[in-house]
Amino acid sequence: MDNKNELMKRAAVVFPITMLCCLLWGSAFPCIKIGYEALSVAADDSFTQLLFAGIRFFLAGILTIIIGSAGKRKLLLPDAGAMPKIMLLSLFQTILQYTFFYIGLARTTGMKSSIITASNVFLAIIISVFVFRQEKLTVRKTIGCILGFAGVVIVNLTSGADMGFRLSGEGLIFLSAASYSVSSSLTKRYSRKYDPVMLSGWQFIFGGAVMTAVGTIMGGHLDTVTAKGIIMLIYLAFVSAIAFSLWGVLLKYNPVSKIAVFGFMNPVFGVILSALLLSESGTPELWRVVVSLILIAAGIITVNLQTKGQGSIE
Repeated sequence: MDNKNELMKRAAVVFPITMLCCLLWGSAFPCIKIGYEALSVAADDSFTQLLFAGIRFFLAGILTIIIGSAGKRKLLLPDAGAMPKIMLLSLFQTILQYTFFYIGLARTTGMKSSIITASNVFLAIIISVFVFRQEKLTVRKTIGCILGFAGVVIVNLTSGADMGFRLSGEGLIFLSAASYSVSSSLTKRYSRKYDPVMLSGWQFIFGGAVMTAVGTIMGGHLDTVTAKGIIMLIYLAFVSAIAFSLWGVLLKYNPVSKIAVFGFMNPVFGVILSALLLSESGTPELWRVVVSLILIAAGIITVNLQTKGQGSIE
């Protein structure tokens, strides 16, 4: 256990895993919009969006349990004590986060969603420090977050960008970020006793089932089913299954702030992939991307340059 503990703190392990997770999450911004278009999900059809999300996460949960069980060579089943924790985790990590996210994303651009979502890094650290008291807030963590957020702002503030704010769009994206931040601390707490992959898989299954049921009962419907839409759903399920499971494992062995700060890369990947895959205006210039990456890298390094006694990534 000690060897694994040390291994999962090393930069050579943490960096590529977090970059893979951020790339996958960044790709979700444009792929959700592509999925909406392929399945004829209207921007104002909230319950069909909820149904779309529910199907995605239910599939993600099944994929997570299959992959995790194969890796452990046993079926990952929760015991009675784990079920209340799974349901609470699911409430924040899946049900609230993605209900707000899917509905909000349909009412704003992928780029604006990226920059608002970046606030989850600040919120995750604040909640970890002041609510769950899992670590201490330091000057370095604060400076690192400011540097990383500045990078996100620069890559998003293009000349053609619309910076309006609506509660029904950008406001819901912010609430989504807040829900995710709570789930990070819950994952950290619960993974001390339970397998983080098991937690991730079953909370997806529970959350996906709830969202699918609510979306269907409230009139959500997918009348247009296309191969492109199905591929997007499967891909998005894969994104959640892989990224959240890996992220949960890293949170088990590292302070929330150490891992959360890498989340500033999500919007960078989201902006780049939105520009490549969607026809949204405001494609960032190369210099913005370069400066953004430099600032985010500086932020990540600043947060993680702690003494060994403070749990640095070595």
